[in-house]
Amino acid sequence: MIKTDIIIIGAGPVGLFTVFEAGLLKLKCHLIDSLPQAGGQCSEIYPKKPIYDIPGFPTILAGELVDNLMEQAAPFKPGFTLGEAALSIEKDKENQFIVKTEKGTEHTAPVVIIAGGLGVFEPRKPPIENLANYEDKGVEYIIKDPEFYRDKTCVISGGGDSALDWAFFLVDQKIAKKVTLVHRSSSFRGHLDSVQKIINLAEANKIELITEAEVIDLEGTNHLERIVVKHQTIGNRTIEADHFIPLFGLKPSLGPIADWGLEIEKNAIKVNPKDYSTAIPGVYAVGDVNTYENKLKLILCGFHEGTMAVQSAFARIYPDKKNILKYTTVNGIQGF
Repeated sequence: MIKTDIIIIGAGPVGLFTVFEAGLLKLKCHLIDSLPQAGGQCSEIYPKKPIYDIPGFPTILAGELVDNLMEQAAPFKPGFTLGEAALSIEKDKENQFIVKTEKGTEHTAPVVIIAGGLGVFEPRKPPIENLANYEDKGVEYIIKDPEFYRDKTCVISGGGDSALDWAFFLVDQKIAKKVTLVHRSSSFRGHLDSVQKIINLAEANKIELITEAEVIDLEGTNHLERIVVKHQTIGNRTIEADHFIPLFGLKPSLGPIADWGLEIEKNAIKVNPKDYSTAIPGVYAVGDVNTYENKLKLILCGFHEGTMAVQSAFARIYPDKKNILKYTTVNGIQGF
């Protein structure tokens, strides 16, 4: 049995920053995450993707942000149970929460903070009959490291920001040998600036843009070699490709957390925006996993929510103690 002050479910950026804020109050944390490493989506899905809305960093790679947050949390020695999804929650006779993972690991604490992001993710896959035959053999649903596509011929499919941004990045940084962007419509769902960048590349013959079309078949012996594109008016066309990357988004799910007796609205946990407490006293939800009026799903908002949640958690754990806010600029980390 692992005992701590706060169990944090989710080791993404918001969960990691919550460790820091809890540490300032001398509260120990233990994090549980189904992924084999800390960092959440930033580590698993887009470690090399730049992020632009972290205060003090005009731009920072997602993986670098995780490294910084891990370093920031390190002085408070958090514990980690990684590669195990939180399966159940219950209370013992001493009014302590017991969180058990799918592998049977048990954790106990007076407070639980759920920082599970958007939950468990599965890629939205195009309806191509032989698609599974080429998974990890030329078909990828996320781009983790752009260098993987160095000097390769890539076909990206999709019309949202992810497809547009990665297509632009692979061309602009001169990584891929050739990039083709296929979209089933003539209009895109992404930001106008991203759409214009792709149009500019296409007009300069730096990217092949095929609209009103979709990929219907994949070909190759032991690895992807070609794809078949069906155009709405022209018909079928075969294109050489080392990689096919359908970026149609990810399907989020709360997983087992949805069955914990929490109030759920549109696949998110309803909270009180005063302290981000849930319908279960002692359980909080912060970051993208929660919902409330005027909710903004931004990492910086999650940082604020984690900060407020641990303030409330301190009062719950130590009802007779007065928490006096201190400033790290005055006292430094060693002063806490």
